[in-house]
Amino acid sequence: MQDLLLIIIGSALVNNVVLSQFLGLCPFLGVSKKVETAGGMGAAVIFVITIASFVASLIYKFILNPLGLSYLQTIVFILVIAALVQFVEMFLKKSMPALYESLGVYLPLITTNCAVLGVALNNVQDGYNILQSVINGFGTAAGFTIAIVILAGIRENMEFNDIPESFQGMPIVLVSAGLMAIAFFGFSGVI
Repeated sequence: MQDLLLIIIGSALVNNVVLSQFLGLCPFLGVSKKVETAGGMGAAVIFVITIASFVASLIYKFILNPLGLSYLQTIVFILVIAALVQFVEMFLKKSMPALYESLGVYLPLITTNCAVLGVALNNVQDGYNILQSVINGFGTAAGFTIAIVILAGIRENMEFNDIPESFQGMPIVLVSAGLMAIAFFGFSGVI
């Protein structure tokens, strides 16, 4: 149990996928304009990464590795992720059309989000079993959600501040993300 707790804290805070590994920056910067939208994207990423970690781990352990096809892991994991994102996209389109519209092009980008593929590949590389893979996937996605919601809150508050013209728009967002990365670096001594 202690190992699982260390995995989830390590993947969410210490090795945050966005702020220390710099994976998944496209949706992180693109969808973080409003907290509601960022929360919706975070929920979609939590679902996709957690389920992708489970399915990829099953496929690797019971199909690819026993048959000596582990060299196909990247291709197979991409196919699994693409199928899961299509499922999420259809679900959101039917049940939450407002969130589907607000996520726009960034929802299909979860398919090519290197964070999702990176987690699946890291699970195999680190030798995690199925439960550890799912916990690592959930922790990583929770860390992504924490980071994107914090940045969205900062961006919403920056609308009311007097920002020099040369820093308006994406430059101040990148400076804010850099400061967040420095702040999350403080978690490196936790584990």
